[in-house]
Amino acid sequence: MPEISGYGIILLFLIGGLGFILATVFASWVLRPSRPNAEKLATYESGEEPVGSAWGNFNIRFFVIALVFLLFEVELVFLFPWATVFANEELNTTTQGLWGKFALIETFIFIAILAIGLVYVWRRGMLDWVKPEPKSSDYQSKIPEEAYQQINKKY
Repeated sequence: MPEISGYGIILLFLIGGLGFILATVFASWVLRPSRPNAEKLATYESGEEPVGSAWGNFNIRFFVIALVFLLFEVELVFLFPWATVFANEELNTTTQGLWGKFALIETFIFIAILAIGLVYVWRRGMLDWVKPEPKSSDYQSKIPEEAYQQINKKY
C-alpha cells in the first residue's frame, strides 16, 4: 500500500470535515419540519422588532475610537520586527551594534509619531464622551437617614 504524504493527510481531513458538514446539513434539511409563518419569516435584530431604515445615524465618536484602537493595534505589528532585530545578538555583534541602535532610534521615532497623533486626537476632544447631566430625585424615603448610617458603620 502506498504511503500518504503530509499533504494527502491534510486533504483527507479537509474532505472528511467537508463531508461531515454536508451530511449534517442534509440530515437537518430532511428531518426538520417545514412550517413557515409570518413570525418565522420576520427579520430578526437581537430580539427586537426592526423599526425604520437600516441606514440609521450613529455617533461619529464610535468611529474615531475604533480608528484610534486600530492605530495602536497596528503599532504592535510594526514593533514586532523591531524586537526581533533588537534581540538578535548575532546581527548586533557582526555590525558593532549598528542595527540595534538603528532599530532603537527608529522605534522611538515611530512611537513619538503615534504619541503626537494621540495628543492631537485628545486635544481636539475626540476622545471625550458626552456625559448626561445627572438628574436629582425628589423621592423621600420613609426610612430615616440614621438607619442608613448605622448600616454603613456595620460594614
